Amino acid sequence: MAVDAGASEGDIGARLHAFVRELFPLCRSITGAGTRKTLDAIEQLVPLQRLEVPSGTKVFDWEVPQEWNVRDAWIKNAAGERVVDLQRHNLHLVSYSMPVRARMSLEELRPHLFTLPEHPRWIPYRTSYYRETWGFCLTHEALQSLREGQYEVCIDSTLAPGSMSLGEVVLEGESSDEVLVWTHVCHPSLANDNLSAIAVAAHLARSLAERTRSLTYRFVFAPTTIGSITWLALNESRVHRIRHGLVLASLGDRGPFVYKRSRRGNAEVDRVVEFVLGQAGSTEDFAPYGYDERQFCSPGFDLPVGRLTRTPNGRYAEYHSSADDLEFVTAHSLGASLRLCERICAVLERNRRYRNLLPKCEPRLGPRGLYRNASGRNPSQFEHALLWVLNQSDGTRDLLSIARRANIEFSLVAQAADAAREAGLLEAVT
Repeated sequence: MAVDAGASEGDIGARLHAFVRELFPLCRSITGAGTRKTLDAIEQLVPLQRLEVPSGTKVFDWEVPQEWNVRDAWIKNAAGERVVDLQRHNLHLVSYSMPVRARMSLEELRPHLFTLPEHPRWIPYRTSYYRETWGFCLTHEALQSLREGQYEVCIDSTLAPGSMSLGEVVLEGESSDEVLVWTHVCHPSLANDNLSAIAVAAHLARSLAERTRSLTYRFVFAPTTIGSITWLALNESRVHRIRHGLVLASLGDRGPFVYKRSRRGNAEVDRVVEFVLGQAGSTEDFAPYGYDERQFCSPGFDLPVGRLTRTPNGRYAEYHSSADDLEFVTAHSLGASLRLCERICAVLERNRRYRNLLPKCEPRLGPRGLYRNASGRNPSQFEHALLWVLNQSDGTRDLLSIARRANIEFSLVAQAADAAREAGLLEAVT
């Protein structure tokens, strides 16, 4: 399932959608068997380094919770019929519900039932990670159909000391400077919020593994919030290597791209993503709400990590509901999301600052063979880019800045810089 550089976004997207479909039935949470099975599937695409962090491990102001697993959960009416059934949909059970086996009236049961009255045919997604309670989610139509009487409740789950699972893919580059790509793996049967980004990140890692890299790439697949907090606690001594970072989420819906800048607001990754997006999306300032970017951008770390989505969390009606299904995400959107991430990485790879070694007046380009066609382009385009690179390369401006100021395609500016460096006219500034 390697990503073919010559394949269309639709063909690539079809592969990603098939991967989403494969993972959709798994009952994921912040710990447990469903998350491990998800990492197993990712490992079929790229080699993962697996880490199990024991329950009770202190990580800053938090601690890794007990491991949760569930075998079955249901509510039966007086006739013995399952009116709510985990086997029909993973969202029917509030994630991390404690084990229960009881009989109760509908009045006693109601406080444990959750619906979306504004969308009466959708099942909401609810969790109870950090308090011992239990509950079921169902459609509002189903709730209204329940009759007074006795109900039998069964939640066959365990909350016990165990571990939290994380997976990493490290692709070594010429430099130890790292690009961190992060996505969460803890949401059950939500195609856009969770699975779309897992598919894009895994296939991006597969794509980059087949290329020569100047930067080192670290892909992390972990539970949201507690996962990033734990990863940061365990890697605090080495996060200084992170030069660029992207949190990926919700990349399969039909909305345009939205990039949320890092806390710094002007990090290189912020400028690169905004440049690559162009008219295909928009950017917005950092806010301490959302996904794991808020942990990487906490004041004690302030890492250059932004977030890339299509429609952001909470801004589409289907968010955290059963309507976020396999029909909600499209192959085209998934394929376009992967291609955009590849283009972002391509610019991060080649963006450099250079110093002109002959800065006094223009150097003679003809004797150095620099008046030439470049990859089939009109020579004047290449020469135009070359003159801009030579003029602006004073050691303070990177190629991205030059491309934006000159309104020239980045790849052509990078090509001109490579040619000038090979001709002895530029040196890289570290």
